[in-house]
Amino acid sequence: MQANISKKDLEKWADYLLDHSLEGITPDDVVMVKGEHITWPLMSVLQDKIFAAGAIADICLVPPDNNRGQVWGASITKHGKIEQIQRVPDWHHERYEAMTKYIEILGSESPELFANLPDMPSQALSRADMPFKQIRLSKPWVLTLFPTQAFADLEGMSLDKYSKIVVETSLTDPKKLDNIEEPIAQLMGKCGTIRIETEHPKTGKLLTLTMNIKDRFPIKCVGERNFPDGEVYTSPDANSVEGEIFVDLPVYYSGVTIQGIYLKLEKGRIIDYSAEKAFDALKNIIETDDGSHRIGEVALGMNQGLTVALKHPLFVEKVGGTLHIAIGESYPNCYIDNPDAEGAKEQLAEFIKAGIMNESAQHVDIVVDFRKGGAGRHVFLGDQKIISEDNIWKIKYPD
Repeated sequence: MQANISKKDLEKWADYLLDHSLEGITPDDVVMVKGEHITWPLMSVLQDKIFAAGAIADICLVPPDNNRGQVWGASITKHGKIEQIQRVPDWHHERYEAMTKYIEILGSESPELFANLPDMPSQALSRADMPFKQIRLSKPWVLTLFPTQAFADLEGMSLDKYSKIVVETSLTDPKKLDNIEEPIAQLMGKCGTIRIETEHPKTGKLLTLTMNIKDRFPIKCVGERNFPDGEVYTSPDANSVEGEIFVDLPVYYSGVTIQGIYLKLEKGRIIDYSAEKAFDALKNIIETDDGSHRIGEVALGMNQGLTVALKHPLFVEKVGGTLHIAIGESYPNCYIDNPDAEGAKEQLAEFIKAGIMNESAQHVDIVVDFRKGGAGRHVFLGDQKIISEDNIWKIKYPD
């Protein structure tokens, strides 16, 4: 069954992606538009607008057994060998290098086709795909999500209800987020540490996770990279992350829903972990490489209009009053204001060598709910307490 979205809404959605997120299309652009065939209604509108602007639309249709258009689909992990996974054709690299801008439309017809893949081949696939992830991250890019029946089923909703939530949120003017996020971004930029307190629901134990964010750049998200959007994030000194955390909101990853995650970190490394649901999927993430044993991001969800915590990371991490950390890759723009500036690559390499910045084939966001009923208890940016109130993060000033 196909989501019923009006042409008018698809046109407005596409305009936001092209004009706001990618800051317009010029005749010199080669824009890769990637997604499964089920997302074609939006892909088609984007294609028309890109060609009308005089540019080239590179339509990259993703097979249904391939999670997000990685270099290979599930078949090679089940029937091939690791050395086959490593034999990525040269044309694939050339195609990614040729594009100037990138749009990925998330949404799957049959996510069960790439769920529960064998551990070692799946980790090898993530590593083989990493160079292409780095290429797309080096260029203007944006992700959005098209509603599908399979994703509606994941949420336990009808397709109509699910589509209504996704489309209405995706048609909200992202510029409104800028003023909402500014106070938290300012505070994050001034403080040196973040302290996160959560409660384990089974033991009642209060868990504390701390990390150093001194001299890091906080990033306000207002629709340039994710659409819909609404978060303030930064990357910590990866060596400094210490303590324990319980993560309660369900997170969708590679066709599987992971929930009830517990992590323990010492000297920046995950030394113990568990999950109440889909432990094997969590294990597969953490055991991918050395960097997937470390934390690459900490962020606060700031979209006040998102009240339903959908499981897909594009939505759940944006819910106002939530907090997420990412297992794996750090963001270069959190360490250097302009990663493309002269000498920036050398400086980033020093951060990586020192373990301050983290490299990994993984970057998986896991989300704690600090709204009423969630596992989150307290968050401090430096000595300043912030609170989840009215579905948004606010600075708690003394009475």
